[in-house]
Amino acid sequence: VEAAGSLSQGATAYLAMEPGDCHGDTASVDALVAAGVGRVVMGMRHPSAHQRGSAIDALLRNGIRVDVLGEASSSCSEEQLQAALRKCLAVNEALIHFTTMRRPLSVLKYAMTLDGKIAATTGHSAWVSGEQARARVFELRARSDAVIVGGQTVRRDNPNLPPRRENGHTPTRIVLSRGLDLPEVANLWNVAIAPTIVCTQKGARRDFQASLRAKGVEVVEFDFLSPAAVADYCYERGFLQLLWECGGTLAAPAIAGNVIHKLMVFVAPKIIGGPYAPTPIGELGFVEMTQALRLVETETCAVGPDMQTVGYLASTSGGLARQALLLAGQGAVSSGANAERGGVETLCSLQPEAEPGTQWCTRERASETVVEFYKAWDRYGALSNFSYHPVSVPSSGGALREWASVEHFYQASKFGADGA
Repeated sequence: VEAAGSLSQGATAYLAMEPGDCHGDTASVDALVAAGVGRVVMGMRHPSAHQRGSAIDALLRNGIRVDVLGEASSSCSEEQLQAALRKCLAVNEALIHFTTMRRPLSVLKYAMTLDGKIAATTGHSAWVSGEQARARVFELRARSDAVIVGGQTVRRDNPNLPPRRENGHTPTRIVLSRGLDLPEVANLWNVAIAPTIVCTQKGARRDFQASLRAKGVEVVEFDFLSPAAVADYCYERGFLQLLWECGGTLAAPAIAGNVIHKLMVFVAPKIIGGPYAPTPIGELGFVEMTQALRLVETETCAVGPDMQTVGYLASTSGGLARQALLLAGQGAVSSGANAERGGVETLCSLQPEAEPGTQWCTRERASETVVEFYKAWDRYGALSNFSYHPVSVPSSGGALREWASVEHFYQASKFGADGA
């Protein structure tokens, strides 16, 4: 409205969502009133219950007409209403997800070759995708509150994780490392570029923690470090969107822990080969293709020489259609006033039916009486065969022999009584 100047007098302003600020800032409403607009059209009411309707009431008190998509008669067709609602939901999806699911929207991004590799066997990965794809990643970083990587990414790639947008939003950089097996010198420790948070297990490398804090890096200790615990922590800090740019070792527990909601994947027309070359997703414990996780509301397009696919995990998010259902139940979007013309009901028809036994992810925690240790990343993962902890087992001669893990001992035992 500032750029429009006098042209705003009596004009109609179109907003994707009812304006609102958790700190009570009314600058948006004040600007509309001061500009003299005569009408405001909103795509939806504010998703937060304690802010919903406040801006609308303020505009009405100042004599400005307010219309909300789907709540009044309209000459728009069903297809137009559906398209408009989808765009309003998409542009506000991080805030909507934060409000309805009580957790930041987590986006997992990776680029891989045609044979499903994110790097060569040596770990070299610059670059899998082309410049156009990387430009989209920079844009996504600039829209995120934090970018998350694991310790392996720091050790192997020494990333900076910049948004590459001058004078734009700079996301916080978050590193997950249980044992703090991290280099003394790394680009992420330079907080002049952007703030950095290191999340670790309580008590890990106290001296190194002090060294990081002296450099301005924030260190946060967890009783049990997991992707879910970090997501909850980020929710408490008010982060709306998290971008996970990690390797398969961290991506797998993030998916298994119902943390990842959306994926952005680039497939480059390249083949690197190698049975030990890293893949984007680590072990999930699935043994049949019927267990594969489904994506909904997928969109695929060419980005330069690469193909990009964006979609939502059906089990943890359900996409925009799921959010529309939740918002309709809360009264943030219309589900009935103009429902015969489309709106939420039509949008939700795009959502595939859930397979038998499928349930939406909830935030309820597992019972503390359940000891989960099948996977190394479970709460009691140290009991797992695959946990990277050495074990000492008596050999047939009585002497103790150390094995890298229980799984190493188990596999070696197939070839001898004591693995010899």
